[in-house]
Amino acid sequence: MRKRTSRLLAAAVTAALTATATAAAAGPASATARSTTATTASDPFYSYDDSTPLASFAPGTVLKTRTLPYHVLGLPTPVTAVQLLYRTIDAQGRPSANVTTVLRSLTGDSGRAVSYQSFYDSLDPEDGPSRAVAGNLSLGGAIPNVEAMYIVPLLAQGYNVVLPDTEGQNADFGAGPEYATTTLDSIRAASASPATGLTPDTRFGLMGYSGGAVASAWAAALAPGYAPEVNARLVGYAEGGLLVDPAHNIRYIDGSLVWSGIIPMALVGVSRSSGIDLAPYLNDYGRSVLRQLEHGSLTDALGHYPGLTWKAMAKPQYADPNSVGPYVTAVNRTNLASAPTPTVPGYLAQGNAGVLEGTFGNPAGIGTGDGVTVAGDVRALARQYCATGTAAVAYQQYDFLSHFGLPTAWAPQAVVWLNDRFADRPAPSDCGHIPAGNSLAPEQPVPGS
Repeated sequence: MRKRTSRLLAAAVTAALTATATAAAAGPASATARSTTATTASDPFYSYDDSTPLASFAPGTVLKTRTLPYHVLGLPTPVTAVQLLYRTIDAQGRPSANVTTVLRSLTGDSGRAVSYQSFYDSLDPEDGPSRAVAGNLSLGGAIPNVEAMYIVPLLAQGYNVVLPDTEGQNADFGAGPEYATTTLDSIRAASASPATGLTPDTRFGLMGYSGGAVASAWAAALAPGYAPEVNARLVGYAEGGLLVDPAHNIRYIDGSLVWSGIIPMALVGVSRSSGIDLAPYLNDYGRSVLRQLEHGSLTDALGHYPGLTWKAMAKPQYADPNSVGPYVTAVNRTNLASAPTPTVPGYLAQGNAGVLEGTFGNPAGIGTGDGVTVAGDVRALARQYCATGTAAVAYQQYDFLSHFGLPTAWAPQAVVWLNDRFADRPAPSDCGHIPAGNSLAPEQPVPGS
């Protein structure tokens, strides 16, 4: 079973990444081409319109339910999908409504589920997993569509699979704490709805790569305090290509050939989720790039801004990003090292061959990574978890794999690792053997020139 699972997932990941890279190379999507089916405005399911204030409901309360076929690339499949509108909170702690999808186990098993966090990484709500499941087709939504290739092997093994729209209905890209609350409240909602077949006793594993790893990591970290009853049912988290310290990542990809477009995407996400305005610190070109990506996705960013740097977008007096006070506050708030240590076992994998994807940076105190995420940061976080927690931490670094290449190694191992946790086998630990990483201390503001 383990070998068969590994082969299925390796093939699935290769297909998913190929589709993503092809879509990115095709060029930015036009406003008219982004979506070919219903928008949020024309789909009332996404709107909470009851007279009872959202704040009066407990987080995780189910507000609406619908059942439909699980669609892949717009085509219906025999798999049943239950979608829930539920109450959660956004990055600023305000009550909000969000959507999650539950794919029912093919064996009818209600005892175990995997909360799979998508790496859809978009500033457009139309690109979320729930839209793809419902049949929506958009260029940015290609990612949650091809991620079906990850999900099918989980369903084949009898798991229920829960797919939250981790970025919320405003597509708050990069807002790690919000990713956590949407994920944890999604589990609450899925466990409470009679339509899903899940119960308050269903055990859950967390799984995610890249942006999905951010959601899984923050959910594991915040679960003991935010959702202790969910934490009690978590068997562990399996993550790959994890972004730990956003300030380090922005410096690492500065000037890269493929990934530099993530810099303006991150600035839009920071501004939107934190309610801050970075426009006064940017020059005309910088403001223009942010407008271009205001509703952009990975397909609009990857490879379309080769060599882009922070300095090229900022006014001369703000050439150092740490001279922008609101930016420093925002990136420190989304530094995973500042969050609590998870109390459940974890498996983390990280690539370190970013040169294969055109990221040649090696900044002092940051070092190298997989093209977009920083290897030294992930090592440091794993060591921090070992030093401050009691749960096992497994860490693997692949020095010859990049961000696109790592999932072929990580995903099969992640599923095998989760299988073992559900089987109550002892979790392996690399604590004591993980090489030293970077300092993950908060960023310090510096005066503008």
